[in-house]
Amino acid sequence: MAIEHDFFGLLESGPDGSIFWSENVELGDMTVTVDLTAPDQDDVSQDALDAAASIVSSLEELDRRARVAMLAEVDNRASEVTEYILMQQEQLGDELEDFLVDISGDAAVDIIRSMNLTSVTILADEHGGSDPFAVFEYALDPDAADDVLLVNLASDGAILSVTSAD
Repeated sequence: MAIEHDFFGLLESGPDGSIFWSENVELGDMTVTVDLTAPDQDDVSQDALDAAASIVSSLEELDRRARVAMLAEVDNRASEVTEYILMQQEQLGDELEDFLVDISGDAAVDIIRSMNLTSVTILADEHGGSDPFAVFEYALDPDAADDVLLVNLASDGAILSVTSAD
């Protein structure tokens, strides 16, 4: 079986009924891998695919809002964003400046501004639920796969939370 959608085209299901779509999208000077997935195509509605298409089409705005959400957590010493920033400063030391696109003197702002949006995963079967519908993955060093922050979004693009990959 398959699902057809104006934006995603023909989404064929695997032998287990799952669907998967992947595309590399240019966002400024970043290449972002966007994956749409669902374990059972029967759990994916046209509304879910429309919401997913809206997220892909709005990556620039959603990226901006995700970074604002990360910045909002910097003042909380116990937040995962603050822990991430402190970890990056400790691990990279003097090499930190090599990863920064701009140096304003505020390390937290500079790190968040310099992070790469490496991937977006859309969980199409979570449309309208309480679990994240889309997960934006950010890394200061794209080669450090474990050192990432995840921004979880609802199907309407609202920011649900910012977490680390742990």
